[in-house]
Amino acid sequence: MKEQFLGVDVSSYSYEQLKQNIITDIDQNKQSFIVAINPEKILQAQKDADLMRLLNKATYQIPDGVGVLLASKLNRGNISQRVTGIDMLLTLCEQAADHDKSVFLYGAKPGVADKAKDSLKEKYPNLKIAGVIDGYEKDENRIIQTINETQPDILFVALGSPKQEYWILDHMKDLNVKIFQGVGGSFDVISGRVKRAPDIFQRFGLEWLYRLVTEPWRIKRQIKLPSFLFKVWKDKR
Repeated sequence: MKEQFLGVDVSSYSYEQLKQNIITDIDQNKQSFIVAINPEKILQAQKDADLMRLLNKATYQIPDGVGVLLASKLNRGNISQRVTGIDMLLTLCEQAADHDKSVFLYGAKPGVADKAKDSLKEKYPNLKIAGVIDGYEKDENRIIQTINETQPDILFVALGSPKQEYWILDHMKDLNVKIFQGVGGSFDVISGRVKRAPDIFQRFGLEWLYRLVTEPWRIKRQIKLPSFLFKVWKDKR
C-alpha cells in the first residue's frame, strides 16, 4: 500500500493499520524501518540519489506533512490522514505498553532523552523503557552493545534527518531490534524542552503554520510546498 511522488514511496496505511502491522512484525521477528516523509525530503531527494534510495529502502514511509496529503489528492490517491513522526512514536509506545514490548531512546542532547523517558512513563505507566543514550555518545561499539544488552523491541533514533536514517540502515544488521524509527526532534517535544503546536493546529494539519508564526525563519522551508505540488502535478501529466 504505497504511492509514489517524484520517485519517493509513501505508505498509505492509517495509524490503526500501522499499529497492527508493527506488532505483527515484532511477533514474526521481522526488522522494520519507519521514516517520516514530507515535501522537503522529497524535493531534497530529487538532488540526492543516495537520499532517495535511503527513503525507498524503508519498510514504512509515513506521510508526515499536509503537503503529502495534498499531493495524494492531486493524484487521486488513497492517503487520507497525516501520520506524523511524533504521533507515530507515541502510538508505538502505547502499543508497546499494551502488548508488553519494550522501547529504547537514542539521541538528542544530554538529559533530553532522560526527560522524555520520564514523560513517556508518566503517560504510559506500563511502558517498558529498556534504556536511554544521548546523541553525543561517540563510541559506536558502546551504543550497539548497550542497545543489544537491553534487547528492546523498538528503537527510536533522534539524530536529525537524514543522519538518523543513515545510522539506522548502517546498523540494523548489528542490532537485536525489530522496529526502528527516526524521530527527529520528538524527544525535545516530549521532554517539554520544545513546545508543540496547540491541539487545534494539529487537528487541522496546521502545525506548519504555528511553527511559521513562532519561528519566522522557517519561511524558507515552507515556501517549498507550492514548488512541490507543482512538480507533482507536472509529473502526473
